[in-house]
Amino acid sequence: MAYEPEEGRFSDEEEGGPVKSFLEHLEDLRWMLIKSGACVAIAVVVCLLAGNYVVEVLKWPLKRAKITYPGTNQVVTLSFGTNRLGVYTLTSEQQKLVSLGTNRFVAMQLEPVSIPNGTNSIQVLALRVDDAPDAAERSQHLAIDLINLSPAEAFLTAFHVALYAGIAIASPFIFYFLSQFIFPALKMNEKKYIYRGLGFGFGLFLIGVCFCYFILMPIALAASQAYSNWLGFTATSWKAGEYIGFVCKFMLGMGLGFEMPVVILVLVKLGLLNYQILKKARPYMIVINFVLGAVLTTPEVVTQVLMALPLQILFEISVWIAWYWERQEKKRQAMADGIIDAG
Repeated sequence: MAYEPEEGRFSDEEEGGPVKSFLEHLEDLRWMLIKSGACVAIAVVVCLLAGNYVVEVLKWPLKRAKITYPGTNQVVTLSFGTNRLGVYTLTSEQQKLVSLGTNRFVAMQLEPVSIPNGTNSIQVLALRVDDAPDAAERSQHLAIDLINLSPAEAFLTAFHVALYAGIAIASPFIFYFLSQFIFPALKMNEKKYIYRGLGFGFGLFLIGVCFCYFILMPIALAASQAYSNWLGFTATSWKAGEYIGFVCKFMLGMGLGFEMPVVILVLVKLGLLNYQILKKARPYMIVINFVLGAVLTTPEVVTQVLMALPLQILFEISVWIAWYWERQEKKRQAMADGIIDAG
């Protein structure tokens, strides 16, 4: 860092900004907190007004989760209008009595039908096979109702949904205000590494959240219901608040897990870790990743493996990047010492 003896101050160009007093830093901190809090508050209010849309987004993995049924017997999904009444696996005797075609999954509608009776007509309920193209596909998805069990729970659930979504929406602004507060104290080369780390970190976080939302979450939810059925419990209704909390924490945990390469490589750059240490830590990381899978997901082997596997792959990538950096550094050092010809 450049030092100017005649003024007794560090260069603003090297430091990245002017030197401020303690009170000036406190004022900057106060405004950073005010602006960040205002962004979160505005985002929470917007999400409260659009709470039904946010809930639909969080319910999407539940709608995409597929149920596995043992055996080969036909499975009938009975609906009345848009309400699903139940899912029933037919016995061999029932399949002989009722001919529902060769498809294993069949969707049926219970609907009113008029039967002529002299000059009048009688309204009865009749069963009709739903021949819509996606009816059989829909019948394979979970039939879980999200419920609130107290008068105040709906408001608390709506607030939790708005809070999670509001923080997610306001996070880019929060990081921007935080950078305005921190970056003036950094040197120019430190800023360069921070910008790179934030760019890669944000991308990996989004990849982790999307991987959890589109792939891992439906499998975890289906496994949860399958395990409940295996134990002999019914799993047709879940508490809305607990479901929202589980989904949000699951996606957040997966997103943070994908940040591991950025953290490891920053520590390597700082000299706190190296290739040999990471190589020796490989068995421990396998155990840690499976523990994270057990804590953040449902207690089921397939889901834990699906979460632990990408985390371990990211760790292996970090190890090999650290090896490449050390190899390049040794080459540069050898060239500087004249051991290897620069040409």
